[in-house]
Amino acid sequence: MTLPADSPAPTFHEMNSAECDALLTRNHVGRIAFSYRDHVDIEPIHYVYADGWIYGRTTYGTKLRTLAHNRWLAFETDEISALFDWKSVVVKGALYVLEPGGARGENYLKALELIRSLSPNALTQSDPAPERTVLFRIHADQITGRSSRTD
Repeated sequence: MTLPADSPAPTFHEMNSAECDALLTRNHVGRIAFSYRDHVDIEPIHYVYADGWIYGRTTYGTKLRTLAHNRWLAFETDEISALFDWKSVVVKGALYVLEPGGARGENYLKALELIRSLSPNALTQSDPAPERTVLFRIHADQITGRSSRTD
C-alpha cells in the first residue's frame, strides 16, 4: 500500500477512555505480548471485553508457563482501513487463569458466558477449538489509544 503524493497529511489523536472502550468492545481479535527474562513473545487471541476485563481462552503451554513467572502483559487490538486511517488500543495489566468452582468460580462462569457469546460451542463436545480449555482474564490496569486519519 503506497500513499499518493497529493494525499492530505494525516492527523494523530489520543483516544479518550470512551473511544478506547468502544474499540475494545467492537473487536474480538487482539494480541497479547509477554516477556520472561530476555525472551519476548506476542500471540493473537480471540477475546471479549467487559467491565474493564479482557476475557479469553488458550491452551496449556509456553504462554501460560511464561506468564506463571511474570503475569504482567500488554494487549493490543486495532482497526485499520488505510495506511494513515487507523485506531489502536493498548491495554496493560495482569493475566489471571480462571478455574471452575472454588471461591472465584463466578469469574469462570462469567468468562465462559462471554466466550460462548463469540463461539456458542466453546468447551462443549462440538467445540471448534477443543484444545483451548483454559479460560483467563486480563485486568485492564492501563488503557491507551491512538488514531490517525487523513480526512
